[in-house]
This record gives sequence, structure tokens and C-alpha cells, in this order.
Amino acid sequence: MKITLWIVQVLLAAMFLMAGFMKLTTPIAELAPQMPWVNDFSEGMVRFVGAVELLGAIGLILPSLLRIKPILTPLAALGLATVMIAAAVYHALKGEFAAIGFNFVLGALALFVAWGRYQKVPISAR
Repeated sequence: MKITLWIVQVLLAAMFLMAGFMKLTTPIAELAPQMPWVNDFSEGMVRFVGAVELLGAIGLILPSLLRIKPILTPLAALGLATVMIAAAVYHALKGEFAAIGFNFVLGALALFVAWGRYQKVPISAR
């Protein structure tokens, strides 16, 4: 279970690091063809979502790896699951049901990490 959780944490972190970095640094006009939702929100909101994803990705790895405040890892996972729920609701309201599957998978993996690191195999602090 420890290995499975670490694998999922690293994969989720990589996914959210890439997505967050892209939303923080790429001009909105270049994001729009890949992510049409950015046209429905202000640039500040897109950057905010990118920052949340980037910080969540860091929170999935660093607290557990360094064993400094490891309780932050399941909290980061819950935060990312919340972002995925919000994204799924947005896509459902827009009728973009094909995109919801990806949100569901990422959200479920984040909930798995939250459960695993909080209850099943918590990491103790130094």
C-alpha cells in the first residue's frame, strides 16, 4: 500500500505540476484551443486555478517526503479533489460530458491519496 500511494502521489503531482505551470505561464490565447473553458473566466481566475494546482502538487509530495507536517499531504489531496469536483460541475453545466471522466479519475485518485495518507498508511512527522 505504501508503494501504491507513493506511485499515485507522484503521478498526480506530475499531472498537476504540468497543468498548473501551464495555466500560470501560458498566455490565455494559447491556452484557449486546448482548454476552451479559459474563455469563460478572467485571466486572474485561470492563474489562480494554476497556482492552486501547482501548490496542491507540491503538497502531495514535499510534506510526506520531508516528513515535515505530513498531515498536509492528505489535505492537499482533498484540495485537488475539490478542484476536480468543481471542474466536473463546470463541464456538466456546459454539456461537456466527455471531459468529466478525466476529472472523475483525477478526483478519485486524489481522494484515494487523502484516505491512504490520513487513515490507512499515514506518514509520521519527524
